[in-house]
Amino acid sequence: MRLVIAGGTGFIGSALCARLIDLGHSLTILARTQSPGPILSNKDWIIWQPGSPGPWEEAIDGADGVINLAGEPIARRWTQSQKERIRKSRMDTTRDLVTAIRKAKARPKFLLNSSAVGYYGPRGDELITEDGGPGSDFLSRVCIEWEEEAKKAEAFGVRVIRLRTGVVMGRGGGALAKMVPPFKLFIGGPLGTGRQWMSWIQMEDEIGLMVHLMERPEVMGAINATAPGPVTMKEFCQTLGKVLRRPSWAPVPAFVLRVLMGEMSDMVLTGQRVLPVKAQESGYAFKYPNLSEALQACLPL
Repeated sequence: MRLVIAGGTGFIGSALCARLIDLGHSLTILARTQSPGPILSNKDWIIWQPGSPGPWEEAIDGADGVINLAGEPIARRWTQSQKERIRKSRMDTTRDLVTAIRKAKARPKFLLNSSAVGYYGPRGDELITEDGGPGSDFLSRVCIEWEEEAKKAEAFGVRVIRLRTGVVMGRGGGALAKMVPPFKLFIGGPLGTGRQWMSWIQMEDEIGLMVHLMERPEVMGAINATAPGPVTMKEFCQTLGKVLRRPSWAPVPAFVLRVLMGEMSDMVLTGQRVLPVKAQESGYAFKYPNLSEALQACLPL
């Protein structure tokens, strides 16, 4: 297939591009800067600025699919201006892609648009499937608007997949790269009470699920990209400690996180217990349903 990817240089995007190239797909990557590495023969780069029309729109015309993973990172202190950047980066990018889809003479067959399990908001011990309603906190509101922008492409006959991703575990970055160093220094432990749920997915399954969904024309709508075994923060840290052969004994109190991280601390002090019902119903078989095996596959970082 000929695919257009926004956000192809990030932690997940770069891994996805590598897999798609291995599978023989032709990629056009929309980036804000020139390629950070060698340009492969079946991969083109187009400079674009979300919020501004331009020649990049021509790449959408005739493409088989569009994948949108773009967005300002959320793992930093949320000032009011940073919150607006988080929101605006997702809205502008998605709106621009949908506008280009509308203009295209030969429209893509699908739009795979990133979202997050933050859509559901803090839900305690409740088991959540794709039928669960949204929350009302900041991340929930961002995800709701984000998905609504993507859904507008359905009016043009495009299959829209809204991928609600959990915490992605992989080499070279992401949450795990921030969590491992304290354990190596023997000061690792859960954040807050440790009772909050953590819905995670190993990178190979994140990428494998996206490829699976691209190839299933009957699947659309919201899809939870999480492993079938969510765990509490305490269970996660205990498992990580065992894999690293380090103790998990030094919890970080909630008040310390709130002082250091502000409102963003709510993201790690609360959580969602999410199940990938539609992914499994579509026939996807998780390579890493077990947390211990998933973590071992990620290490060393």
